[in-house]
Amino acid sequence: MPGTLYVVATPIGNLEDITLRALRVLREVDLIACEDTRHTARLLVHHDIHKPTTSYHEHNENEKAGLLLEKLESGLQIALVSDAGTPCISDPGYRIVRKAHERGIRVIPIPGPCSLIAALSASGRASDAFTFLGFLPARKNARVALLTDLKDEERTLIFFESPERLLEALEDVNQILGARALTVAREMTKVYEELFSGTPEEGIEYFSKKSVKGEIVLIIEQGVREPGSLESLDIGALRQRMVGMTQGLGIMKTEAVKRLARELNVPRRELYRLLVEDEDPTGGQQEE
Repeated sequence: MPGTLYVVATPIGNLEDITLRALRVLREVDLIACEDTRHTARLLVHHDIHKPTTSYHEHNENEKAGLLLEKLESGLQIALVSDAGTPCISDPGYRIVRKAHERGIRVIPIPGPCSLIAALSASGRASDAFTFLGFLPARKNARVALLTDLKDEERTLIFFESPERLLEALEDVNQILGARALTVAREMTKVYEELFSGTPEEGIEYFSKKSVKGEIVLIIEQGVREPGSLESLDIGALRQRMVGMTQGLGIMKTEAVKRLARELNVPRRELYRLLVEDEDPTGGQQEE
């Protein structure tokens, strides 16, 4: 029987932030694949775990994945860990996980710390809908292009950023997204943990006066689109779209109007009146 690949979340800073299940798995597996064996060694020593380790990082991922898969197919149990947090989240690992699935090898996640989730939970920003986009581009032109594309994004934005580029990133955010509330989470769970909340301008002023170090999670409050204008709508074309949605997709008129109103950012009831009630002399109320 083939072995199992365990995807094990490890602390993002404080070595106590690891689950009992993760510790048990690390003690029971035959091999631990680490992003940096020296970094993981500190965690293993702290918890008195004595297991062989092997390096598995972005520079040897293609070569090492094949060797690890062979070991799994021979029956060995392997734990995959990153330097901090949950593997495969802006970290190496997804390739071996994907190949394990392709070969019918069982993959079991051992959940635990994740820096972006920890930062979001303490930020006070809306968390019902958010999008995580990894590190902001290092080059200014690419960073500006990405932020410009996200101007109308209605979900909370989450990025990783390096301390060296934080001020440049805040300047671009201020220029493109404006005075949108944000949170800078730095050194999460560590001694110098810091959560800054304010506008991009306030962030620039604050962080320009100090030496910024450590891992950073940047959380930006969602944008709010300006309300659309009902007067500028092509009602005939919208009625045709509504018919296509009701007849082609088989959805109710009320649901079709709701989707169109969300897309156009206009009041749903007013759009319903224009598309349904004004066309239907009976009032078209039977579906509400």
